[in-house]
Amino acid sequence: MKRIVQWTKLLAAVFIMSSMGVSAAEITRVTELVCEYHTNPIGIDVQKPRLSWKILSENENVSQAAYEIRVADSPSNLNRKNKLIWSSGKVNSSQSVNVEYEGPEQGAMQRVYWQVRIWDNQNKATKWSEPAYWETGMLSPEQWSASWIMMAEEKQAEGSKPCQYLRKEFSAAKKVKSARIYASALGLYELYLNGEKVGDELFTPGWTSYGKRIQYQTYDVTSMLKSQNSLGAILGDGWYRGNIGFRNQHSYYGNDVALIAQLHITYSDGTAETIGTDESWKATTGALVFSDIYNGETYDARLEMPGWATTAFDDSGWGKVETLNHPKNTLIAPQGVPVKAVEEISPVEIITTPKGEVVFDMGQNMVGWVRMKVKGERGKAVTLKFAEVLDKDGNFYIENLRAAKATDVYILKGDGEEIYEPRFTFHGFRYLKVENFPGTPELDDITGVVIYSDMEPTGTFVCSEPLINQLQHNIQWGQKGNFLDVPTDCPQRDERLGWTGDAQVFCATAAFNFDVAAFYTKWMKDVAADQGADGKVPHVIPDVLNGAGGSTAWADAAVIVPWQTYLAYGDERILQVQYPSMKAWVEYMKSRAGDDYLWIGDTHYGDWLAFATTRSDYPGATTEKDLIATAYYAYSSRLLSEIALVLGKTEDAEKYATLSDLVKKAFVNEFVAPSGRLVSHTQTAYSLALAFELLPEKLVPKAAEYLAGDVRKFKHLTTGFVGTPLLCKTLSDNGYEDLAFMLLNRKEYPSWLYPVTQGATTIWERWDGQKPDGSFQNAGMNSFNHYAYGAIGEWLYNYVAGIQIDEKEPGYKHFFLAPHPGGGLTNAKATYKSMYGEIESGWKIEGEQMIYDVRIPANTTATVKLPSASMSKVVLNSAPLKSDSDNNAKQNEEGVTLKLGSGKYRFSYPL
Repeated sequence: MKRIVQWTKLLAAVFIMSSMGVSAAEITRVTELVCEYHTNPIGIDVQKPRLSWKILSENENVSQAAYEIRVADSPSNLNRKNKLIWSSGKVNSSQSVNVEYEGPEQGAMQRVYWQVRIWDNQNKATKWSEPAYWETGMLSPEQWSASWIMMAEEKQAEGSKPCQYLRKEFSAAKKVKSARIYASALGLYELYLNGEKVGDELFTPGWTSYGKRIQYQTYDVTSMLKSQNSLGAILGDGWYRGNIGFRNQHSYYGNDVALIAQLHITYSDGTAETIGTDESWKATTGALVFSDIYNGETYDARLEMPGWATTAFDDSGWGKVETLNHPKNTLIAPQGVPVKAVEEISPVEIITTPKGEVVFDMGQNMVGWVRMKVKGERGKAVTLKFAEVLDKDGNFYIENLRAAKATDVYILKGDGEEIYEPRFTFHGFRYLKVENFPGTPELDDITGVVIYSDMEPTGTFVCSEPLINQLQHNIQWGQKGNFLDVPTDCPQRDERLGWTGDAQVFCATAAFNFDVAAFYTKWMKDVAADQGADGKVPHVIPDVLNGAGGSTAWADAAVIVPWQTYLAYGDERILQVQYPSMKAWVEYMKSRAGDDYLWIGDTHYGDWLAFATTRSDYPGATTEKDLIATAYYAYSSRLLSEIALVLGKTEDAEKYATLSDLVKKAFVNEFVAPSGRLVSHTQTAYSLALAFELLPEKLVPKAAEYLAGDVRKFKHLTTGFVGTPLLCKTLSDNGYEDLAFMLLNRKEYPSWLYPVTQGATTIWERWDGQKPDGSFQNAGMNSFNHYAYGAIGEWLYNYVAGIQIDEKEPGYKHFFLAPHPGGGLTNAKATYKSMYGEIESGWKIEGEQMIYDVRIPANTTATVKLPSASMSKVVLNSAPLKSDSDNNAKQNEEGVTLKLGSGKYRFSYPL
């Protein structure tokens, strides 16, 4: 019956298409071409870039049987066989993600165009896709003829110095064919050409391990050039020279900010010209008199220089620049995701606090700044201060910012309506206090500018419980606020560092919410760059804590983040590139553990911020750090073995599998009683032992029972950063999903929903950051935008909604759709934009009926698991479900399983 229905649909589609003059083959097409996870990237330095595409089709069960890629130096030459740079020919393969370019290496600053067509599983070829392109940047230090330049005789000042303004005029008298600027800085820079800002990226060149890697950006400025031109830049301290970390550090990377920029012009007559930074440039200071990431910005509009980046400007009063002897061999093309102003939000209310302060409520804890409209007399200074929360009396609260001043000051020039927003600082805030505003401020005087790494949103999760939906909102906003070129712990206080532990526990959730493949590719290279010669991984990346590191669960990010990236995107290259780093970290653990395979005695963060109580009879959920360290030693060793197997390193695979087994044996002997009880009788200890498969099979049920018993006893979680991401997963995997849902639904402290009931719009650092009486936790460690506990998001996607990765076919080439209704929910739905297309898994209970809708992208397959279903009562797309050679439907104890190709399907059956 099912096949009759499908053939009827197909014949109808063919008839309709034929009547429209369209063949059936044309309803399948190739689209969304990307190169190294970017659409039409320019300025890349990857010599064998990887190419990916999606297949869209109106048909079901569509897969790719073969592909053909062709590459040329222009779109027109793609159609000329003798003009092609490279053609793959017809390749019999279903691979459509991360296909490596195998043509001749491209020279520097060259653009090539590419397109692809595929043959489907009916051996029908599609049309060629629309052309896409990639363009190389600078490929060697020798290609940088420009010099690092800075303002000569910079005025010395305590802390942040005034921003430097630099400029140069030049002519381009002939007709321009193309023009590119390659630019970077020690510090932060903004580039201007003929008075217009170049590009929309923020905080360039980004934050890397500056001593080893400094990114440069590439800009297409062809349309911006005139016959006479002025090129300018503003330099700020940024991470390079500003305040950084929580130890009152300044100028961590260097004492001088500097610019390097190189403009390449190709004229229509075939000639070329290069203009670069050198001693002919001029420099001065201007309206940006103070700029610091933590402390904010002071902008004196009276010192503005109208038209300073145009040819009409008189720079006779500007001073000289000097060159800085700084290496160029550290300059690299970016592989990450640029920071941009992605959203804008309007305040929801103006509050007058009990202290008489004027405070704007943005309605959302956000990261970025505000754009202010103001009109007043010359010289009047308006002060903007930022906070995440109001105290229990309703007053502005900034103690949790610690030493960060988070203050912007704008000094008016007195010339009608003025608009101000900062450049080289950002704030984490929901509330804005405005001081000395001329007149009465109105809501539309303030606009919130939300900035973060411009990652593509990929995941959604919604369900029948509004509080859980708000939790999902908070998780995603926590990720946006803390994925600002590096995965920071928090965005508001004097820290904002790339803490490895936070990134490690959250990386799987991160990959559901947003496309983080390029983001992690960039950051993991800095992990390797800052890793010690002995393999020790610093606590924060980039490392600004002078090599402090080696904490288990934090440093294990070196192994776990690349592995999760591989699983989410099918990316073997990140495993190849990071393999020496991963291996070095495991070898470091081995050296610290010694011959007994127990990692004991070193300093670790442990189960950071686990549940604590002041009750005399219970000191809190303390999990031995030695237990955690040894557990991660076993786990990372096992992952390294699996990674070695993926990469064909069979000797290493065997070596680290053996090592992991030995560590597991030592773990059991040291930390596990014969009954299955752990020496640390905590939820975190049991979650680690069970999730990392450290226990003999016979002890698993008893250990799971101990875990469940502890949850029942407390009726809440007791876990910190280490245990929380594993808790619900471990419970549900071991038959205690009722307890997992109980923890999810709990509204009292400690729980995921408690902050939601307190009005949270992001994830908190502590379970009780704000207490029920409105008072706060210790201000020294109390961020209200800290994404680590948001790792529950992974469980929402892959357990509640049911979208699960198949490790044997990563990147969602094959995946599982296994929903788990429970917890009183009547519906839940997740969508995920994989590299192949959108996956959907949505269930709802209507009366006694389970209705389950799924979407499977072309060129993938999925195994669907229908919980509590009886095959004889399952309806698929309006027809009874029957097993055939295509779907291989089977009845088992849990329900029904079947395998499906691409398409949209609806299942319904009685519960």
